[in-house]
Amino acid sequence: MAGFEPRIVGFACNWCCYAGADLAGTSRMRYPANIRMIRVMCSGRIDPEFVLKAFRDGADGVFIGGCHPGDCHYVSGNYKARKRVDALKPLLGALGIEPERLRLEWVSASEGQRYANAVTEFTEAIRRLGPLRVPKADLAAEH
Repeated sequence: MAGFEPRIVGFACNWCCYAGADLAGTSRMRYPANIRMIRVMCSGRIDPEFVLKAFRDGADGVFIGGCHPGDCHYVSGNYKARKRVDALKPLLGALGIEPERLRLEWVSASEGQRYANAVTEFTEAIRRLGPLRVPKADLAAEH
């Protein structure tokens, strides 16, 4: 879509992905500025409700970055994140949200270029999908 700039919310593990994002920035690597990162201690702490809230609040895509499998500071948090994302994608589809709008990436602290590439690819994928067009009422939390 011409002129469309996606709004992307990112959740990044403090120990790996966030440090990789910091390395990308301090190394002046080029990547789109569409992502707004939220630092979490572990990707395993990202509740599926955080993802749904991001979409409900207007995000066109959600990026989750964690440590490589086997390298989690909390032993198995990244495996928990992978299970949650795998379970969440079919739910997103049922809500009318393309599952491709949620992306999970493993990025270590030394992989600034990997982070920049992942964010660039994800931003381009969201641009191709266009703005999220799901009525907010469909995403409302049941409380």
